[in-house]
Amino acid sequence: MHKKEKTENLKNNIKYLIKSRGETQLSLCNSSGLTRTTIYNILEGRVVNVQRSTIRKISDFFGVSYKEIETVNFEEKEIIESDVSLLGNMNPAAVPVVKEALLIKSLEKRIGELAATYPLTYYFGSACNVIGVLLENDIPGVYESGDLLIVKKGLSRSAREKLVYEKRTGILYVVSSACFDSDVFCVIGDVLEQRFNG
Repeated sequence: MHKKEKTENLKNNIKYLIKSRGETQLSLCNSSGLTRTTIYNILEGRVVNVQRSTIRKISDFFGVSYKEIETVNFEEKEIIESDVSLLGNMNPAAVPVVKEALLIKSLEKRIGELAATYPLTYYFGSACNVIGVLLENDIPGVYESGDLLIVKKGLSRSAREKLVYEKRTGILYVVSSACFDSDVFCVIGDVLEQRFNG
């Protein structure tokens, strides 16, 4: 496959993955550490030779194969896979499980790095930028120590409950979308699923 074809595939896949995973160019930049200019130049077809490290950051963010993002048409592949199965069979995504005590210092790390470092669990659903948070303390009235929360990292406008931590103490809370003070709390992400201990 020629470089131009690979770059075109990469561009189309980024556009498709951003749209299909409910992301934005900004969330991709913020989580992958790439600049907006870099992403813009790729999406506008201004770059013929994209650096390997850039491709790896993008593929890590979307939880897809580094080789496939340049060579496979993800939109076609996912349409075929959902048509072949009666239930739109989706392979489970491997999600790194981070203990509560290590969570805050792990937030800056990429999912690929966390997956190589921490134990994994599986999540059946669209899993881009998703982690498991193993609670070590109760969240009063909601969750207990030992419960596992599957969380999509980052700030979103969705109506889902958010896992946040108090900046001063590092204590975790679950809040509804619009009722927290961003000067006091920092958002970890949307709670996608809860798995109760025992």
